[in-house]
Amino acid sequence: MTLVTTDASDAAALADFERYYDAVPRSAARAEGFGPLTLFVRDPDGAGFPYYARPTLGWTGAPVTAEAVERVRARQRDLGVPETFEWVPETTPALRPALEESGLAVRKRWLMLLDDRGAAPAPHPLVRLLRADDPALPGALAVPHLAFAELGTAVGAAGADELAAMIASQRGDGSVERIAGRIGAGQSVVAAAVDGGVVLCSGQYLPVGTVSEIVGIGTLPTARRRGLAVSVTAALTSDARSRGIDTIFLTATDEAVARIYSRVGFRHIGTSMEAAVAE
Repeated sequence: MTLVTTDASDAAALADFERYYDAVPRSAARAEGFGPLTLFVRDPDGAGFPYYARPTLGWTGAPVTAEAVERVRARQRDLGVPETFEWVPETTPALRPALEESGLAVRKRWLMLLDDRGAAPAPHPLVRLLRADDPALPGALAVPHLAFAELGTAVGAAGADELAAMIASQRGDGSVERIAGRIGAGQSVVAAAVDGGVVLCSGQYLPVGTVSEIVGIGTLPTARRRGLAVSVTAALTSDARSRGIDTIFLTATDEAVARIYSRVGFRHIGTSMEAAVAE
């Protein structure tokens, strides 16, 4: 892959991201090779959303084409999983034209790297790291679904009642047990802001060696504008640093959300792209 950047340190970080993106799904999925593309297929008994296709790590052959994309999409249809692709255009610039030629719609997100410049926010009294048996874990896994259903930073409609309904709808689907197992194995670290037993904000990081992505930061829409996302993110980054994680990154859905993460020390380093069938 050709790296489109002029900053050596940023180029090294983006290369770390590519290795990370290839490694993370392998703990719960198998990799199927399609030349310049790799499709990660979730284990049959796995919980959670199905994985995606990504550029093949270290690929040095011909650039990806629309025909290669179509082969992956056909396999995704056979498996009954969403026809989704994720990539970083700074490392794989040829993929977007091939995906668009195949008829997929693309979406851009901000890719941000923790710089650690400036003072970190003070610990928040409502924020804590969750144990595998923490009673707040079901709520911590449910909150992001409500947050992402009402994107943005404005105060929204979904609150405690909707959270309780979401928790009930996920009961028995194995998601809590799966994440609890990952917490116990050191594969996931979850933090949440909890007030009176109600989870107001949550997120997690997924360490692989000395690199980790912070994912799933979401605030209950009625609890927005209270600085909770910043505090949860800060708790996760602090814990990751204490465990020897050198490279910490995340993606932001838009510029307004990116500004929130910049308060924790993250800066814009590149672009995270997603492609899927247009709705």
